[in-house]
Amino acid sequence: MFIGGYTSPMPSPASILKETFGYDTFRPLQQEIIENALAQKDTLAIMPTGGGKSLCYQIPSLLFDGLTVVVSPLISLMKDQVEQLRAFGVPALFINSTLSPQEYQQNIDDVKRGAVKLLYVAPETLLTPKILSLLDSVQVDCLTIDEAHCISEWGHDFRPEYRQLVEVRKRFPKAVCLALTATATSRVRQDIRNTLKFSTTNEFVASFNRENLYIEVIRKREPVSQVIGIINRYKDQSGIIYCFSRKQVDELAAYLASKGYSVRPYHAGLEDAERKRNQELFIRDDVQIIVATIAFGMGINKPNVRFVIHFDLPKSIEGYYQEIGRAGRDGLPAHCALLYSYSDAAKINYFIDQKEGEEKRVAIEHLNAIVRFAEDELTCRRKPLLNYFGESYEADNCSNCDNCTSAPTALTDITIFAQKFLSCVKRANEKFGAGHIADILLGSKNEKVMRWEHDKLSTYGIGGELTKKQWMHIARQLTSMGYLKQEGEYHTLSLTSKAMETLKKREPVFGVVQEAGRARIKGQRTDVEYNRELFEILRAKRKELADGERVPPYVIFSDKALVEMAAYYPRNESAMMKITGVGKVKWKQYGGLFMGLIKTFCEQNNISATPDPAPQTTSRDSEVGERTRVIADGFDSGLSIQELAGRHGITQSTIVEHLTKYATAGNKLRKADELKSMTSANERQIQLAFSAFGESENLFLRPVFDKLNGELNFDELKILRLLYLAQRQM
Repeated sequence: MFIGGYTSPMPSPASILKETFGYDTFRPLQQEIIENALAQKDTLAIMPTGGGKSLCYQIPSLLFDGLTVVVSPLISLMKDQVEQLRAFGVPALFINSTLSPQEYQQNIDDVKRGAVKLLYVAPETLLTPKILSLLDSVQVDCLTIDEAHCISEWGHDFRPEYRQLVEVRKRFPKAVCLALTATATSRVRQDIRNTLKFSTTNEFVASFNRENLYIEVIRKREPVSQVIGIINRYKDQSGIIYCFSRKQVDELAAYLASKGYSVRPYHAGLEDAERKRNQELFIRDDVQIIVATIAFGMGINKPNVRFVIHFDLPKSIEGYYQEIGRAGRDGLPAHCALLYSYSDAAKINYFIDQKEGEEKRVAIEHLNAIVRFAEDELTCRRKPLLNYFGESYEADNCSNCDNCTSAPTALTDITIFAQKFLSCVKRANEKFGAGHIADILLGSKNEKVMRWEHDKLSTYGIGGELTKKQWMHIARQLTSMGYLKQEGEYHTLSLTSKAMETLKKREPVFGVVQEAGRARIKGQRTDVEYNRELFEILRAKRKELADGERVPPYVIFSDKALVEMAAYYPRNESAMMKITGVGKVKWKQYGGLFMGLIKTFCEQNNISATPDPAPQTTSRDSEVGERTRVIADGFDSGLSIQELAGRHGITQSTIVEHLTKYATAGNKLRKADELKSMTSANERQIQLAFSAFGESENLFLRPVFDKLNGELNFDELKILRLLYLAQRQM
């Protein structure tokens, strides 16, 4: 069987991961998703940008006998993916309008004769009679739908043609279907499942937390100067600046270019050729900065983007999360800065007012959520961001956002202001927005106040000690703190049960009376220690090779790979093969050349040998979250699975998953015979399972399930796996 440039009689997902793609271990959920797909179970996978979604279908494609069809929304994404796969020795093609007639026909012929494992197409292309007829003539084993949030009308990037993909599923009923996306709320996930007729049991949602991203919101005062201040910290590094309008893109790009920065614009108003050229220059590191509208980015798989700046407020948290997700995809530190002013929200709201009905209501909900995120100066940025996607963030301090690394905000007692505002909302029958409530408190005689006779309310005119801007800031804080709900087309405010209780008991409320700047402590995490001179030598060689092969530099090696080379100085094949992303194909193509550069550099600089880089393994610090550590500590102190579940308010199955994650990261757990009582397994089944786990390098459940002929379900096998890990470490 041909697998990514080498022949193997019995390939496995783990061997393909290492031999073809150059990775030692799977990232969270990759293994489970791959197992699910190989078991012919339709799968919905939600994984953050840079979390390894592509491998979830690329590895199965090399194990299926037939073809894997990948539906991708953008031509640039297809080209990028195919270039990278070919560099790994994987037979992949795309079919789209950029191909010449000869190339188009050649690709058709290659698919017909079975020379292709992965075929990338846009949904519009897939739905054409010619392509459907082509696929009818071959064996289609897998249909992968990338950027699956485009299916949902509740998503931030709905595309009607995606809704038609269910007809393709019906046409190829034997093909397993994988739907993948980086951004999907629970409502969007449900819409995807319903449209594609998926079972809820085959949904995998990875953590949305990107730990390497420093997240910052900056009050917009002198935006151009603020942007220059950020990009000057990343000299000769790649970055993206997002703007709201095409005009703003052109003006900012032109100004930066006039100041000597390596920059190009990107938006839908440019000629196709210019837009494509600017994108290629950026991908190939010939241009360092792209100033763009949100039209840029979905198809970009550039791993070494060191900063993403939002010059203007995004329209939604989904869009914001996807856009910052383009930073730091190589796992190295990256900076995400959002310049915010309330006037940006008003600008977006103006355009929302042009919409109608459900579309308008959804847009308002999206805007309210991103405004709450931007306004919150107290909470860790990750908490509301992850909560929006249904994930709780347990740590008190992430140490990698502005709110967690800032000098603490001086809180004052705002109880009187809170009581006045909440009381006014109540007396106005909870039918109005914050601006109108502020007008009542200020004693305004405007038409709306007088028409509703709100000048007769007991709260009329009692708030003259603050300006309207300050009252609006109080309102946003009360909303963020959970005292107010904001809903509907007119941003109507209503009191929560927490607010009613606070008013009744006259409880104190602490916050900020006026908007004030705060001293920021640079929150960027420390880079890996590496020789920067050697890194630049390796980067220059990578660029030279990439230009010669007409591919982006990261197709040769990622920045992360070069950093590791410049940190560990690998000087033999064994050491080089332990570098991230160096598989057999990459070693044969480039390994010797880069190793030669490293040897020469070490000889010239009298650098002695260093230990080989350790294989990439999960560690307690990098892969095990705070909650997992707390649960593991509780377990080791003697608490039972049941007690831990009750204490943390989660299921026993989830506790087992946390403990398994802790153990597979190399940490010891106490032996717990109570686990045996949680499964119906008898002693024979336990011993068979332990034997199968001992033979499995990656502790996959499927081989154990098969060895037991399905006698135990997967939930029971998970318990036995944890018991096996606990006993093995004794």
